[in-house]
Amino acid sequence: MDILTHPYFNAGYLSQQGKTMKNKKLLIIDDTLREGMQYRGLVFSLEQRLRILDFQEKLCVDICKAGYPSAHKSEADIVKALALHAQKNKFKIKVAAMGRASLQDADLLLNTHVSELHFHLHIKNDVEQKKIDQILTDLLKTIDFVRKQRTKACISIAMLDIGRSESRILDQCVSFLNDQKIDMISLPDTSGLMAPNQVFEKIQHLFSKTADTKISIHCHNDMGMASANSVMGILAGGRVLELSALGIGERNGIADLYTTAKTLQDQGFDIRLNTDDIKTFYDYYKYVDAIVYEQTHEHMLTVNTPVFGDAVKTHVAGTHAGGEYGIASEEQFFLSILCGKGLVKKYLDRENISYDKKRLEEITSTIKQQSITLGRRLEKNEISAIASMGSIVRA
Repeated sequence: MDILTHPYFNAGYLSQQGKTMKNKKLLIIDDTLREGMQYRGLVFSLEQRLRILDFQEKLCVDICKAGYPSAHKSEADIVKALALHAQKNKFKIKVAAMGRASLQDADLLLNTHVSELHFHLHIKNDVEQKKIDQILTDLLKTIDFVRKQRTKACISIAMLDIGRSESRILDQCVSFLNDQKIDMISLPDTSGLMAPNQVFEKIQHLFSKTADTKISIHCHNDMGMASANSVMGILAGGRVLELSALGIGERNGIADLYTTAKTLQDQGFDIRLNTDDIKTFYDYYKYVDAIVYEQTHEHMLTVNTPVFGDAVKTHVAGTHAGGEYGIASEEQFFLSILCGKGLVKKYLDRENISYDKKRLEEITSTIKQQSITLGRRLEKNEISAIASMGSIVRA
């Protein structure tokens, strides 16, 4: 299909999709703990994980993906501690553990007392049909084992990776899982190489093969498309979003928890996540960022972080100086060659710099010229000198 004729680029089509999806309930999985442990070798302690779980509960996250028990006994013990912590404190959030789709890992996950058992399955493209049939037969044994051991468990199967797997394999596996009435089918763009239109087309096709089974969207950010891809995956039929604080995760991370959920929430989707509690979100993000900085010596929460970074309230061109974005405590104006009279006036007034209003155009012109001469923005003392004297400050 020609990309320009694809439904993704048809505004009317997307508008209609929005209407049909509107008010549909979405579940939010916060994958900060599991994906976060894959970010540059980061390790969360039990104390840190308990604090993060508390943040997630306060923000009304539906599911916390707490860890990967089969990695080590200590990991299994920590996931169990989180599950018991949630049960003891009567949290509404459900705790999930992840493992391979095998009997061995299923047993480990069940022993952690989690209510959500999330498995992953990877079938290579060069595998013969006979082998695929055997893999699915073995998977059915794992599913039956879990259901017999814990009748109310929620089972999720992740098919890796929708960006690279052949359609024939995905089609067969999704149809099989739907027939087995699996609670969730996770369809991750594990390699993070897909574009929004590709995600939409793939998910829409696979969604048509499901009935009551929820499709979960999990997009990596290798090409910087994770949030956009996640939104399109939901528009295509997804009912679950896998996100993380600050988009932390393997390699370049996954879709960001706040911005992705907020985007869909503002379009009418029913999401329990409390995006109005911006203070708790900011505290949550600062806490995760502090852990990252302690172990990697680099910040994830930077001046350019959407909504939470200071750059969202910095202005150079006057047409952008509305100040309606983000949570920064105050706006910042930087005067350079691009400034106009309106922005200069806002800067002078905010900085309490005295000036003759009749000379505002002259002051603005001088600031522009000085910016050209110096090849940079001007500092406050330079602007103050121009406002008071009307003369160009020498470099």
